[in-house]
Amino acid sequence: QVQLVESGGGLVQAGGSLRLSCAASGAPLNNYAMGWFRQAPGKEREFVATISRSGWSTDYADSVKGRITISRDNAKNAVYLQMNSLKPEDTAVYYCAAKYFRSPMSTMIAGALYDYWGQGTQVTVSS
Repeated sequence: QVQLVESGGGLVQAGGSLRLSCAASGAPLNNYAMGWFRQAPGKEREFVATISRSGWSTDYADSVKGRITISRDNAKNAVYLQMNSLKPEDTAVYYCAAKYFRSPMSTMIAGALYDYWGQGTQVTVSS
């Protein structure tokens, strides 16, 4: 069982930056590909970014490419989401998720296939 706790959300002006963290406990995070998803009010949950177990492979939603970077520190059992040039449309609750993979290179875009989820952290971008 993996427990995930997100932190780092908050209120920021458009153009600003935030760094979200996801701390894991209960199992070594290096067995899992990780993903970040978000859900805005009244909208479906959407994929933001994913990173493989090794950290060598990443993938991003088109809407965040060039502005957001996912990274991980397996020694600290943590995953991060660095968000720059934030826009009001980035406002959402951000969730991290873990997907078990044998391959160190696999990533996962489909949220339904993740094994564990955190409770989320609110990000609000004001215009």
